[in-house]
Amino acid sequence: MADEKNTEKVEEVVEAVKAKAEEAVEEVKAKAKTAKAKAEKVADDVKAKAEEVVEDVKAKAAEKKPAAKKPAAKAAEKKPAAKKADTEGMPNLKAKYVTEVAPALMEKFGYKSTMQIPKLEKIVVNCACGEARDNSKVLEAVVSDLGAITGQKPIITKAKKSVANFKLREGMPIGAKVTLRSDKMWEFLDRLFSVALPRVRDFRGINPNSFDGRGNYALGLKEQLIFPEIDYDKIDKIRGMDIIICTTANTDEEGRALLELIGAPFVR
Repeated sequence: MADEKNTEKVEEVVEAVKAKAEEAVEEVKAKAKTAKAKAEKVADDVKAKAEEVVEDVKAKAAEKKPAAKKPAAKAAEKKPAAKKADTEGMPNLKAKYVTEVAPALMEKFGYKSTMQIPKLEKIVVNCACGEARDNSKVLEAVVSDLGAITGQKPIITKAKKSVANFKLREGMPIGAKVTLRSDKMWEFLDRLFSVALPRVRDFRGINPNSFDGRGNYALGLKEQLIFPEIDYDKIDKIRGMDIIICTTANTDEEGRALLELIGAPFVR
């Protein structure tokens, strides 16, 4: 009888333990479901916020793109204006050199730097007059003619040494010369090539071989009347002059190419 009672008690205890265990399992399962639901909800919220942030960033980037393009467009519009400003106010021949001649020389000779491109340095116009040693008025006429032709006041050149055969003493005035640079140089060269030289009688071109070996060109004129600034009725005598065109070219070939592209009327 005692054993049966013990057995019943054990079975009751076992049943009670099973029931509690089942209750505990159910509670754990319920809590796990609740935690899973919360985790899914948090994940959905985070995903939704991330999508909103991405959309905001895209919208702001789309708004900023046109604003970023405007300066580029303005810069593109201003570029041609900058090119015009480079040649604005320049003499015609100088503008031609900057826009056409210099790039052509760069391509022809394959220079590595733009500083190697030959350019005009100066033009020297001089007129000798030996009779000035006897008559000072002759020198005044020479100075007047050179000033009218070049647009710049000439300087009087004097003898460097005495020559008895020519009755010449050191320091005696024997001529005048003008050194032209910058815009005056380009303007004079333009008038020389396009106006003065074509007025020479039976003009067929200038000698392409009158270079000194270093790219400098020498030209002699027999009369000053080819320049339209000189009035035939006001001159006392027909006089010639020498014109020296100094360039930065290292060889005669480069100097000849420079003058030819500028417009020098060489003999063909």
